[in-house]
Amino acid sequence: MRTEIRIAGTGGMGVVLAGVILGHAAVVYGGLDAVQSQSYGAEARGTSADSEVIISDEPIKYPKVRQSDYFVAMSQKALDMYLKGARKGSVVIADPDLVKIEDIHGYEVVKVPAMKTADELGQRMVSNMVMLGALIQKSGVFPLEAIEKAIAEILGSKVLQVNIDAIHAGAKLV
Repeated sequence: MRTEIRIAGTGGMGVVLAGVILGHAAVVYGGLDAVQSQSYGAEARGTSADSEVIISDEPIKYPKVRQSDYFVAMSQKALDMYLKGARKGSVVIADPDLVKIEDIHGYEVVKVPAMKTADELGQRMVSNMVMLGALIQKSGVFPLEAIEKAIAEILGSKVLQVNIDAIHAGAKLV
């Protein structure tokens, strides 16, 4: 099993953090191999950002996403930039309030209103965790509990509960 994932949005949306947590959970708590890389513009916020994660039950010989099996699009710009890098027929998880999902053809589209859900949780900054929960639920690469443990280890206790709530909210949306 080799699963290639791209999470993309704009700087400040937490796509890099989501990728780091995903890769960490896969290795430390999922018993899998994983590699994670990211790219983003020179500006701190507002420019394009993406995180690539490859998860495998065998050693990973090539550490870059060739064609994603799962593409999480958190902004229209991200969708426009990276959709061509998703394998035809693969899963695109997108926030319908931020992305024109009616323009996506040839893919399985999963609508996840991440920003709205994060607002309902009282913390807009956890929209990345809503998307991560939806991704884990849809892909089934490992249990949600692995992400919970990774979040606890990486983020610490101050923001732990709202992030775990966001993961579960995202999983319920799938």
